[in-house]
Amino acid sequence: MTRWLYMGMFIVVPLTAYAATSGVGGPFQLVDQDGHTVTDRSFRGRPLLMYFGYTSCPDICPVDVAKIAQVARSVRTKTGIDVTPVFVTVDPARDNSARMKAYVRAFGSNVVGLTGSDAQIVQVTDAYHVYFSKVPVAGGYMMDHSTVLYLVGPEGNLLDHYGRKLSEDDIAARVADTLQAQR
Repeated sequence: MTRWLYMGMFIVVPLTAYAATSGVGGPFQLVDQDGHTVTDRSFRGRPLLMYFGYTSCPDICPVDVAKIAQVARSVRTKTGIDVTPVFVTVDPARDNSARMKAYVRAFGSNVVGLTGSDAQIVQVTDAYHVYFSKVPVAGGYMMDHSTVLYLVGPEGNLLDHYGRKLSEDDIAARVADTLQAQR
């Protein structure tokens, strides 16, 4: 089966070809919700479900993060494999560590929130080919962004991705199958 990578409003390419030639993912250094510096290597040994969004998002991000947290619980129940849900901001100007902590705790104690400087966020979003853009609105701004969920393996490599139209059950089944095949 060919899997496709969707990049915001831009066109898609087969994931296998894209990952093999473009190296989706890679090293990063960010700050977690507790104010600690973390890198991609800080997560080695455990699979991640990485999602990029922002805490001021009025509707899509909270729904997606709740879905991701439930997928992680379902995979753990089904397979015994702990998957860490990771929420990376695309709005570091507003999303400091304290704000990230309050936000991710609403979804579960195992959800990790990551922020950083503008340059650090650009580096990680470039590595994962995440689209985002500040959109002015009356009284402030919103962030337009892609809504791809990434499954990152225990060694830091991209294993799969999921669009938001997939159901929670479908994502959990694909994550479980992919991670069990890696054992």
